[in-house]
This record gives sequence, C-alpha cells and structure tokens, in this order.
Amino acid sequence: MYKKLYGLCDCNNFFVSCERVFNPSLEKRPVIVLSNNDGCVVSRSNEAKAIGIKMGQPLYQLREIIKRHNVAVHSANYKLYGDMSERVMATLKRHIQHIEIYSIDEAFLYLDGYPIDRLQEFGRELSRTIRRNTGIPVSIGISHTKTLAKIAGRLCKQYPKLNGACLMYKECDIEKVLSKFPIEEVWGIGHRHTKMLRQCGINTAAEFCNLSQEWIKNRMSITGLRTWNELHGVPAIEFSHQAADKQSITVSRSFAKELYDLEELHSTITTFTGIAAEKLRKQHSVAQELQVFILTNRHREDQPQHHEAAITHFTTPTDSTLEMVKEAAGLLRRIYRKGFGYKKAGISLGCILPNNAVQSQLFDKIDRPKHKQLMQAIDKINSTQGHEAVRLVSQGCITDYTHRDYLSPEYTTNWNDILTVKV
Repeated sequence: MYKKLYGLCDCNNFFVSCERVFNPSLEKRPVIVLSNNDGCVVSRSNEAKAIGIKMGQPLYQLREIIKRHNVAVHSANYKLYGDMSERVMATLKRHIQHIEIYSIDEAFLYLDGYPIDRLQEFGRELSRTIRRNTGIPVSIGISHTKTLAKIAGRLCKQYPKLNGACLMYKECDIEKVLSKFPIEEVWGIGHRHTKMLRQCGINTAAEFCNLSQEWIKNRMSITGLRTWNELHGVPAIEFSHQAADKQSITVSRSFAKELYDLEELHSTITTFTGIAAEKLRKQHSVAQELQVFILTNRHREDQPQHHEAAITHFTTPTDSTLEMVKEAAGLLRRIYRKGFGYKKAGISLGCILPNNAVQSQLFDKIDRPKHKQLMQAIDKINSTQGHEAVRLVSQGCITDYTHRDYLSPEYTTNWNDILTVKV
C-alpha cells in the first residue's frame, strides 16, 4: 500500500552531539553548551537534563551543580555546528529526493511513493547511516502531516527502543498518542495560545482536536486552524522543496561588557550591517528598510537605562554594503547617548524583495552596476579567504566584544584545529 507521508529528521541534542563527535570522553557525561558570552544553557545532554539543568538557565546559577556532577561546559561553537549540520543535510539529500531544511538541526522529508510497510525500517536505516557518516544521532518521525511527524519525532526521542525512527500512521495509534500529548508541545501552539487553551480546560492535543473549526478560527485565526487540520491528518502546512527566502534579516549580539564609546559601537553596528547585507545577496534579495537598535543592561538597576531604535527607508531597495553601512552609521549617531553603557546592539533589514523586482529611480545618484560588481568581488574573496577578509574602511577595525571561555576547537573549519591521528 502506498500513501503520501511526511518525515522529520531531528538531530538529538545537536550542539552537545557535535561536541561529542570529536571528544568521546563526553559520552554518558552531563554536557551543556552555552549561548553567546557564556550566558545561558542552549543545549543539554540527556544526563544534564536528568540532574535538573533547565534550558535557558544562566550559567551563574549552575556553578554548584556543575562542580557536584562534573558537568562538561562548552561555549557555542557555531562554525563547527554549521559545518556538521551541512554534513547531516548532505546525507539526507543522498537518500531522499525532496527535503526541506527547517533549522540547523531539523529537516522535513517528503516521502511520496514510499511503501508504508517499509517506512519504519527505512527510517531506522537512514538514522544509522547519518550516525555512521557524521557521528550525529538523529530521531526520525514519520506521519501524515508535518505536525504529526514532529510529534512522532518527539516519541522517537523518548523511547530509545524505536531505534531512531517512529512511524505513526494508524488512526488508533495517533488518537492514543494525542490523548496524552501536552498541548504546549504541539508545533504551532505558542505560549500565548497555550495559556488561553489551558484556561479553557484544553490540556492535550486530543482535546484541542475535539474543538470545532469555528471555535478555533474565532480564537486562534487561520494559524490555529492550520494546526487543527494537521492534527487531523490533513496537510495544511506547505512543503517547500527549496529553503524559503528570509523576509527579514536581523544580526545582533550581547556584549561581555558594557560599551560606552561611540566608535566601539560604530564598528560593531557596521560589522553587523555587512553580515546582513551578505546574507541578503546570498538569497538574491534587496531590502528597502534598515533599523538600528541599542540597549543598556536592564538587569543593572544601579545604572542609567537607555534603549532606542531608529529606522530608514531606501528610495531604491538595495543589497549594497556601502549604501547600508553609511545609513547604519547615521542612525547610530542619531540614537547614541554619551554616558550610557550599552549591553546589546543590532541591525535589522526589512521589506525584503527579490533583486529582479527593483524599480530604479530616474535620477538615482548611485552607480548600482558598479556597486554590484564590487559586492560580487568582495563576496568571492571572503568566501575563499575567510569571513571579513575584505571589509570597508568605514567599518573600522574588527573587535570581538564577546567572551567564550569554554570554546572547543573548530575541528572541521580551521586547518589549525584539525585532529592529528598518530598510528
């Protein structure tokens, strides 16, 4: 029997798993990975979860438990994680014709034409192949819709005896699972809707399914109705065979220490602008809107507070770093206040359009073909020589205001960190 089904491949505790690939001594040991500036927990091993470490918990609250349980602590190594993610996705593409990369550690699979009676073993074999090729353990959930595949993937993580894959397609099995599945863990049900549903006595996915379409539409609009249909086995979330272009691009960061100097903030903001512009060009888009924002440390009640943002609109949508950096610097000067210590800053690009949909201005003062050639040359050099190998003089010097005290080597992205094997 053949039937259209969807799958979800989800890397288990991905950041932690990446660290374990190159450091086997971390196996069966509590491991956590921290956010920027070693602030909060963003990834935990199962052993770390078992001793009570929570996602998002600040490091300073964990000093005692880390010492008591010999917890391994790692700073986020995003270059390594990005490279390992590409390896996982490459393996998937070799075995599945159509995949949709959803995040750094998740991808949806379109399983049209696969016989249902073979899908369980197919999923297990795919899981074993990914583990063999990359060292990363994954859980594969398979069901009638993306939302149900997400739930199947969650079950796969909870029950190791499923051996890396969970096929959930029988109606009786789906009803049994949904009757116990917490409403807040359903993909598409956010915090606000969870609170509302619980106030109405809706605690499980099955109770949500028993609500009428009219009730869902009135209380949760089309988004809630889409989730309701998905839980009933009716695909309502489109499968994209290509990664969708970003409709907004934000680059921001918290700093290890407060920044008081305008020049320091200028270098940071213009660097972020260059990164965002490069991402924009990579997806062949242009932006019409640029926003700059700066914030002081809201947790420091003993210090004066200031948070402000400024926005500009380009007459002609652009992807030029030269044009954006000039505008970003002007916005920063407008909102900066001397005497305040800024803990976070960032930029955001909005009103993003395809670069072939730009209507040029008759009296445009910018030589756009020349800008385009220059940007292409810079992107090409940076892609081969390393990020920020070439940057604008107006961006100032690169200064890293973050700290990562527990950073592991970049095993796969830095020649100096590649492992040496002695025989």
